[in-house]
Amino acid sequence: MTQTTTVEVGQEIPTFRRTTGLHNWNRYAAVNDEFVDIHMDDDAGRAAGYPTAFGMGNLQWSYLHDLLRQWIGEDGRILRLSCQFRAANTKGMTVTARGRVTAVRGREVDLDVWTEADDGGPLAPGKATVVLP
Repeated sequence: MTQTTTVEVGQEIPTFRRTTGLHNWNRYAAVNDEFVDIHMDDDAGRAAGYPTAFGMGNLQWSYLHDLLRQWIGEDGRILRLSCQFRAANTKGMTVTARGRVTAVRGREVDLDVWTEADDGGPLAPGKATVVLP
């Protein structure tokens, strides 16, 4: 994002996408010491009521951070981010993180943010406030 870019209420920011699976989850687990069977083993995921192993909820939160950082750049600041986990991302699902501007106060911007599944179903809706560079 450049400093000359105009930001308006209702504007959608560029999306962030990941097709998820064991390779993503394994790297995330290594950083967070979160080697849990439901995230690594399809049988454990099925036993928990899902069709496959599934990704960590906090990985959805990380994708929302990626979305915001990609938009505001290294010189912007993420002041607040919250989300609620509504559904799991299963193996092979493409997760898309999205955001829409809800308020602009100078360089401070509020957004509705969310992750969604391939079919557009909600995974983790939330809110964010950033300061533009």
